[in-house]
Amino acid sequence: MQAVNPGTSNAYRLAYESIRNLILSGELIGGIKLVEERLAEKIGVSRTPIREAIRHLEQEGLIRNKRVYKPTKEDLIYSSEFITLIESHAAKIAAKNMSKEKLSQLKQVLKESKKGTIDEIVSANKKFHELIYMECNNPVMIAEIQKMNAVFLLSRRSLIKNKRPLLYEEHEEIYRAIASKDGELASELMRKHLESDLKYMLRYLSIF
Repeated sequence: MQAVNPGTSNAYRLAYESIRNLILSGELIGGIKLVEERLAEKIGVSRTPIREAIRHLEQEGLIRNKRVYKPTKEDLIYSSEFITLIESHAAKIAAKNMSKEKLSQLKQVLKESKKGTIDEIVSANKKFHELIYMECNNPVMIAEIQKMNAVFLLSRRSLIKNKRPLLYEEHEEIYRAIASKDGELASELMRKHLESDLKYMLRYLSIF
């Protein structure tokens, strides 16, 4: 989750986190227009924090023109190409530089992604990729991939919900390649993994 300014009011924090969760859970579906009055009533805050939260979520890419963002086929393809370049590069670096502590975290989130609720598995899968791409240690790349991930926060949920085949197994192979310090293999496995993700997302595009 994107950080919320600690200096903001409790009402804003509640509005931001509530709307974001409604979008990521699928309760607010892609393309739906957000009505401030209804959200304020549902969440139990005034319209001002709702308006501020919507503005923040527009910056994250989850809302566009007061509507929940619904990725198009082109959005997914272009974003996937960009993310694949960075994450495959990061996987190679991770195999070389990832600390024992981070490697242990990677193993833990891999275990967490094997079972649990949809939300728990989505969170664990997100953390798995995050731990890897952070290893590139390039603030520009990291900032850009986090922006692009707004598209995939919505679409990757469909991978879990529709039980994308071999998702866990592919993550496990990537982990093993990184743990064994085989950068070339880790990079190639990540590339193939993300390409498979894209194919599955496009297949289920209509349900986003």
